[in-house]
Amino acid sequence: MDYVTIFKALGDETRLRILNLFLQSDERICVCEMVDALNLPQYTISKQLNIFRSADLIKSGRQGTWVYNQLNQEPTGFLSGLFELLKKQLSGKYSEDIEQLNKRLALREKGVCIVGVIPKEELEEAYRQ
Repeated sequence: MDYVTIFKALGDETRLRILNLFLQSDERICVCEMVDALNLPQYTISKQLNIFRSADLIKSGRQGTWVYNQLNQEPTGFLSGLFELLKKQLSGKYSEDIEQLNKRLALREKGVCIVGVIPKEELEEAYRQ
């Protein structure tokens, strides 16, 4: 485990916002759900996820059309302690991101993302329904 790479990966606010989605939701999340929750371009999200993958902080897996990302949850050790600490410290910091993610996750069918990235106007309409 490369501690320097891990801490470098955490040294960016966008990456902290993304990590917080994983920490607070305990869900596997696809890129399109993060794009809608954080209101950031897909390229930005994908680039940051690659940095997390390089630091071995997240794992990715394909399910049908979608690639889902989740925290690398080793049973014990450094990452478990780090994630626990960050979850506590970030719990209220990015609450709007979590609120938007929860709305976006509610659009899933049988726990699976089915819609891809949604234009902002359509997304607001979907949330109202």
